[in-house]
Amino acid sequence: MTTKSGTSKAKSRPFECTACGQPAAKWLGRCPGCGGWGTIEEGLPAAASVGTPGAAPRATTRAASPVRPIGEVGLETVVSRPTGVGELDRVLGGGLVPGAVVLLAGEPGVGKSTLLLEVAAQRARGGGTVLYVTGEESAGQVRLRAERTDAVVPHLFLSATADLEEVAAHVESVDPGLLVVDSIQTVGSADIEGTPGGVSQVRAVTSALVALAKQRDLPVVLIGHVTKDGAVAGPRTLEHLVDVVLSFEGDRHSTLRMVRGLKNRFGPSDEVGCFEMFDGGIHQVTDPSGLFVGAMTGTVPGQAVTVAMEGKRPLMAEVQGLASKVGSEAPARRTASDLDTNRVLKILAVLQQRAKGFSFTQHDVFAATVGGMKLREPAADLAIALAIASSFRNAPLPYGLVVIGEVGLTGEIRRVPATDRRLAEAARLGVPKAVIPFSPGITAPEGIELTQVDNLEGALDAVGLLVKRDKR
Repeated sequence: MTTKSGTSKAKSRPFECTACGQPAAKWLGRCPGCGGWGTIEEGLPAAASVGTPGAAPRATTRAASPVRPIGEVGLETVVSRPTGVGELDRVLGGGLVPGAVVLLAGEPGVGKSTLLLEVAAQRARGGGTVLYVTGEESAGQVRLRAERTDAVVPHLFLSATADLEEVAAHVESVDPGLLVVDSIQTVGSADIEGTPGGVSQVRAVTSALVALAKQRDLPVVLIGHVTKDGAVAGPRTLEHLVDVVLSFEGDRHSTLRMVRGLKNRFGPSDEVGCFEMFDGGIHQVTDPSGLFVGAMTGTVPGQAVTVAMEGKRPLMAEVQGLASKVGSEAPARRTASDLDTNRVLKILAVLQQRAKGFSFTQHDVFAATVGGMKLREPAADLAIALAIASSFRNAPLPYGLVVIGEVGLTGEIRRVPATDRRLAEAARLGVPKAVIPFSPGITAPEGIELTQVDNLEGALDAVGLLVKRDKR
């Protein structure tokens, strides 16, 4: 007879959420972690206890790796090698490190496969052997994309499989210098319970590929899906298992694409690489600020230009605002695109309360960026405020002006980080004027007329938008 603490308990299977990995003692209709319905499934067998609870771990007869002083640890194995795509190397910290596992996540259709096919082709052109594994498309579909993007090169091998054991066999036979897996959610193993893409399968497959990468010093790049809110799909352990996590962002209606570093064990985690997507493939943009220089015409109300920091990289960005009067009975709308909606609402309230002559109770207000660039940092506050005020007054801002600053609730304009680098980027592009928060010690770059302000009314007065009384 089996006791409660015997074999029957060892065979019990815990439950877990396929969306977020939240464990559960029994089946539930709704996940207590993420709130998803019908996502709780039976997981892997519960791990057997090792040793006596609370006892010290037993030492093995021989350690798997020697103990050395940290100064004697070699760095040869963590030297990055360029991929041939400069913008991606910028985000990776110089290139791919042997044995590193990189996760590239993004929305469907944004261009993840196209980018990595270009990386694979560049590595193969350099004489390296690359294995590209696709579990979502047929080999013919990938070949068609390669024809279109001029990625049909020797030493680039293609496998259309979704079986983990086949991937390992192909790696053994080809012995590549780079492995690309598209995508991690489609690869599964018959030895692991659950369907491909489930928590158990994704965790086990990723662990196996990480072990393979470390064993062979093989850089591995995994393509990952994202959820509707932009988070990496699958268990959170997926992001912990890999060495580098990159986010591939972009609006499918725009050609601009950005690779953003979220985690990097070998370099900075706040860099951004810029690309443009065309029918003939994806091309890197080494000077993305040039995409926004044409906005500084100063002829249309509702335009303002700022300098945003994407990681350590200053980029010119255009903000547009529109304040349109509505009927007395119609409710006023507030819409923000590629901007933080809550920040836009805050700026509207401050503009109405702290600046004379502004009232938006009978105005629809729209705010957006141009070119698909997403602005989330507070340094764009002043540009949002002046773009909306310019539209409200139906008066354009001065020609060739950039504005930088955070707007506080009391109407003060606060200093922002890297002001000197932002101004240097504006000077490089020939910007003649800038409005910034009052910053002691800041020196205007050559060619820029610098105006420093303390509050929102001072900024409005500096650009000619402040009046004593609202004439409307």
